[in-house]
Amino acid sequence: MPPDERRAAIVEATLPLVHEHGNGVTVRMIAEAAGVAEGTIFTVFRDKDALMTAVRDRAFDAEPALRELDAIDPELPLRRRLHDVVRIVSGHLQEAFLLIAALGFPMPKDGDEAAVRRNAVNERFRAAIIAVIEPDAADLVVAPADLAHLLRMLVFSAAHPMINDGRPLSVEQIVDTLLDGVRRRAGAPEPIHPTHHHEFSTTGGN
Repeated sequence: MPPDERRAAIVEATLPLVHEHGNGVTVRMIAEAAGVAEGTIFTVFRDKDALMTAVRDRAFDAEPALRELDAIDPELPLRRRLHDVVRIVSGHLQEAFLLIAALGFPMPKDGDEAAVRRNAVNERFRAAIIAVIEPDAADLVVAPADLAHLLRMLVFSAAHPMINDGRPLSVEQIVDTLLDGVRRRAGAPEPIHPTHHHEFSTTGGN
């Protein structure tokens, strides 16, 4: 296996172990999960710290999600496009939140390098979401930028384990709330109140 592919395979095998064990994950655990000898890990990573840095970079890498947002078909109905946006953004956030919970990262302070990178990524997400919404701007009562902001706030709180009170929202719940609101219209049927809560889904909403 070429070095780059081996690095990627080891990182992918390490990520779920970090979610489960946090900083307590060992090189032996990683080697067993990756199906390689412990020494093989150090042929592509200088040491365990270098591997953990690669794992963090993988979890926080926004490029795959941004490419998915850019690939959303503008000819799809708005509701379908928003389903795709919520699924993509929530998947990215969940991965990051899981790693933060496992490793206890401090929040970057305004002005430091990490904060500058975070703000740049946030701006790219904001612009990508606005671009998905803009074809239907004439049918909205708010500007695409405002709908993008509402969407991001809902997705963030729905995905954050310290905010959602163990009641994460589904893709459909988020999009329905954004497009339809929560107030029952005259003549609408009585709402059905489920006896259980939906699990947050990053695959629903097609």
